[in-house]
Amino acid sequence: MSTDHADAVTFSDLSRNPRAVAERAARLGRVRVTHRDAPDFYLTAADREEERDRTLATASRLLLALIKHDSTARTLVIAMPEVFPWVRHLSSAEVRSFTLELVEALSDAAELDVDVTTQEVIAGWRATARIKADPAHYAQARKATSGDFGPVQVTA
Repeated sequence: MSTDHADAVTFSDLSRNPRAVAERAARLGRVRVTHRDAPDFYLTAADREEERDRTLATASRLLLALIKHDSTARTLVIAMPEVFPWVRHLSSAEVRSFTLELVEALSDAAELDVDVTTQEVIAGWRATARIKADPAHYAQARKATSGDFGPVQVTA
């Protein structure tokens, strides 16, 4: 669900008039609270969030049941290009692997409240597709290497 600026309040608004902001969140379902010096957050009713959690759990269980009854995940694999068009650069085996990893990550999100894994799985497979989409980069990536390339610099 996207929230436009009309559904946003500042952190100062929340501090000055919490009742009005809470009423607005209850009426709209959720309100984005912007903060100049920190990440934004959403104010939402607990029952709405619990309903969202139940919905994710149901979807996750449905996908797991489909895989249980079709170990090749054929139906899900067929649907993947509609959801992730870039999978066309992956082999059939890679699309199956991506599908299974994604369903497992969705299950973890639903059952264990581990949300970050789903996005990591998608980002990892998307990066693989990006490399494979460019034949020159893919050929370079497949070349054997040797030696120490020094320390790795990580940027956030």
